[in-house]
Amino acid sequence: MSSTMEIYKKFSFDSAHYLPNLPEEHKCRRIHGHTFYVTIYIEGPVDPKMGWIKDFFEIKQVFQPLLEQLDHRLLNEIDGLENPTSEYISKWIWERLAPKLPELSKVEVAETCTTGCIYAGE
Repeated sequence: MSSTMEIYKKFSFDSAHYLPNLPEEHKCRRIHGHTFYVTIYIEGPVDPKMGWIKDFFEIKQVFQPLLEQLDHRLLNEIDGLENPTSEYISKWIWERLAPKLPELSKVEVAETCTTGCIYAGE
């Protein structure tokens, strides 16, 4: 079995942010918090011996340092996230994961149960 498949691993973190480029009257311009949900997608052939594309534990190990930078922080204070929209957060994560996870296919960031962004690189 060597067909290409996609797997995912989900994470969450709690952080505050504000969107400084919005009009004064927009509620998201003010500081507020979310439980953000991040899904890391990996695509590739299934290793016939192991029976998987990649060990989920390896994905967790690679993402853990980023999770520690994001969890319980004011995202605006993180270099590269001065305007921390879901779009910029997903790209920020991608740029840091892609060199360590060459099989990375998508990064999904959800800031509520009904809103989010999926980034598949450039």
